[in-house]
Amino acid sequence: MKLHEAFYVTPGDVVAFIGAGGKTSTLVTMAYELVEAGWRVLATTTTGIKAEQLELMPNALTPNAESTEISEALNKSGFVFLYDSIQNDTVYGPNPEWIRQLIDSVDSDVLLVEADVSNGMPLKAPYPDEPMIPPETSLVIMLASLKALSTPLDDEYIYNASAIIDRYGFKRGNTIKSPWIAQILRDETLGLHNVPKSTRVMAFLNQTPSKGYGRARARMIARLALRKSRLHGVAMGAARATDPIYEVRRPVGAVVLAAGMSSRMGEPKVLLPWARGKTIIEHIIEQLINARVEHIVVVTGHMAKEVKALVKPMGVSVVYNRSYRRGEMLSSLKVGLRAMPEHIAASLIVLGDQPRIQPKVIYRLLTAYSEDASEILAPSFEMRRGHPILLGRRFWKDIYNLPRTGSPRDMIDNHAERIHYVNVDTDSVLHDVDTPEDYTEERWRAGLT
Repeated sequence: MKLHEAFYVTPGDVVAFIGAGGKTSTLVTMAYELVEAGWRVLATTTTGIKAEQLELMPNALTPNAESTEISEALNKSGFVFLYDSIQNDTVYGPNPEWIRQLIDSVDSDVLLVEADVSNGMPLKAPYPDEPMIPPETSLVIMLASLKALSTPLDDEYIYNASAIIDRYGFKRGNTIKSPWIAQILRDETLGLHNVPKSTRVMAFLNQTPSKGYGRARARMIARLALRKSRLHGVAMGAARATDPIYEVRRPVGAVVLAAGMSSRMGEPKVLLPWARGKTIIEHIIEQLINARVEHIVVVTGHMAKEVKALVKPMGVSVVYNRSYRRGEMLSSLKVGLRAMPEHIAASLIVLGDQPRIQPKVIYRLLTAYSEDASEILAPSFEMRRGHPILLGRRFWKDIYNLPRTGSPRDMIDNHAERIHYVNVDTDSVLHDVDTPEDYTEERWRAGLT
């Protein structure tokens, strides 16, 4: 996966790179990716870079250049780096206040800004005046290198290690541990220090091994770091690789649709007994929890009080769909998606009457989502699409815009070419409980009768 795909860079973005462990190489790699895609890329720094790194830029100009000269340079190379001066082998950027003028006067598609300093170290804690993030920034990419895991926690190897020691009481000189990196990334006074509250933030674990134990350690760091809702995702990879991103862990929720009237069943199907003394709805939620789905929203309607009484103690959110009688599945899905926290990047659409749902299927979907840039994923058994379907946030607005008489399937079918199918070895993704006969058959298939 390319860097700009992993971080969802869009035209008009101002992207600030902070942290330690490869900011310049990540910025330059992303710039060349975007140029190859036909973008016009401006880059600058609010701090400083080594003078030798100017050789990585196809064109470097000072702010004294007129906007027409900058535009002509963009026409020629597609990538222009702007700086103020070179002193003592360091290239310094222009005054941050000049960036707003730059955005308004130059016809570039994106502005990339190196907004932090780490002196080549793999991990850092900021000093009070760091990082220097322009207020116009729309995306912050916070870096840490997995090379830090083999280094001692002291100021010789870790930038401002004393701040980390003072914050957490870690023993000076001890080797950096995986949870420590996660703590630093998600800490408002360390990794998130000076990051504007309204800015989208993603972390990048650079120099992650492509496989093996190192990759597993990166996944642990990502999982722990994402406990902080301000992080929209954690990417893992190596900035200098041909395809720099191996996977991106983003917070994924689940909307469980449990509002139906169950008219053909004659009784609420989500409350029917399933296994080990649990109802269908309780069993489904257990499977989602076992698959480590971050945030679960159960949408109720018919028998709402009874359903809520069962599932609320399981730690899920419960919302009531006032339109369940006439709005059917679409209205419930809209209610559920709108109840999702802002940091959730995608949601599983889970049928409340699909009791044979399996954690391994959910895990397969979540893994595919982390390793692919696709935003609509569906399980497939013998070339047949099933549930649950994973839907990225960028497509939620298409659900909201469907008419009252529409169906979620309409929106998904409209984007058929964007669906990433995940092959599974179980037909459980194809079956739900719609009639008494379905209930009997599903219990038989599950080995419960």
